[in-house]
Amino acid sequence: MTASTDAGTEYPFGPLPATEAVEHLRRLLADRPMSKVTMPYGGDIWIVHRNRTARQLLGDPRFVREPFRTGERVVPFFVPFPDFLRSTLQFEDPPQHTKLRKLAQKAISPRRVRDMRDSAVAFAGELIDGMLARGGVRDLVPEYALSLPIEMLSSLLGVPSSDREKFERWSSSTLSVAGRSEEEIAADLGELSAYMTDLIAKRREEPRDDLLSALAHARERDETLTDAEILPIAFLLIVGGFDNTATFLATGVLSLLRSDDQRALLVSDPDGLAPTAAEEILRHSQWAIGYPVFGGGGLVPFVATEDVEVDGQLIAAGEAVSFDPGAVNHDAEVVENPARFDITRTDNPHLMLSHGLHHCLGAPLARMELQVGIAELFKRIPGLHLAGEPVFNRDVLTQPMTSLPVTW
Repeated sequence: MTASTDAGTEYPFGPLPATEAVEHLRRLLADRPMSKVTMPYGGDIWIVHRNRTARQLLGDPRFVREPFRTGERVVPFFVPFPDFLRSTLQFEDPPQHTKLRKLAQKAISPRRVRDMRDSAVAFAGELIDGMLARGGVRDLVPEYALSLPIEMLSSLLGVPSSDREKFERWSSSTLSVAGRSEEEIAADLGELSAYMTDLIAKRREEPRDDLLSALAHARERDETLTDAEILPIAFLLIVGGFDNTATFLATGVLSLLRSDDQRALLVSDPDGLAPTAAEEILRHSQWAIGYPVFGGGGLVPFVATEDVEVDGQLIAAGEAVSFDPGAVNHDAEVVENPARFDITRTDNPHLMLSHGLHHCLGAPLARMELQVGIAELFKRIPGLHLAGEPVFNRDVLTQPMTSLPVTW
């Protein structure tokens, strides 16, 4: 990945200690709103650095994703972007995006998420009971951080308990970018798609209190959603609903275990501080876990349909643009003392879950799971501490933490 550089404002940059990275970003954001970068795949792209500029872009309908969805353009990214992801709801544009999102939001209602909270607390308690009973050194990722969101996602979609092991295996394959052959990934995705299609058909015949039933019977101007419209919604929730949430939960715990003052604060009032702690984990936990920070990269990009000037920078028709969550979440113009990990922070306009039209569909569920996961863990095990170094999987698109040894 390459870009033009200026002394003290290079982009990309790194690796740097987190505090130095924030200072580098301060100079960069003062210098320009965005940088043009050549990605390893897909060519050039504008990467936006400023928080307010990113919000403006995300709310502008002149930026679309259709050329990526149709395959007309290669997605500018660090790795070959999985074809499967281009079929999810996040690559749709209005009016189809508007229709599908409206119906999906009805299905993932605040009431449904509130109703799920009690079951999330109960299941978190069961997982913690198991760890306490087994004792010794436990691996928090498979025993807690991954198990909690996969249970919640399976419950939301209506996947029977007996099918959850293979559902997790298929779902994990959706984010592989190395280590598995294209044939293996294609086979897993085919099986997952066939399984979900069959489950949708069952819910059409016998509705239950789950998301697939709600989507299968959702109506928009007397039109029910087709399987082809429901699947992109379900797949998007699968991608974001367990892998990303598990990563946020694991890095959140690690950041707290390496921040004595913030951990002590949380232990003093787990339920009261869980909401602001969850937002700060989304904004800053990857920078607070004690490893060098690389500056560079963006989320799923857009293409300008016409010449658009954003924050004084012309983005020409046909050019790709995205934003760097690390930069926009550490913009001192909107985040006070951005280098500080502060779980009491109440003004926290991070964009980790995007914004506007493409705001994360599962954000309410992800926030609830993160709040419950953090609060219940430190409520039950206030003396939790590290028992080794975490392990990350660099062969998966999201590069998740796969192991976090802890004890108490």
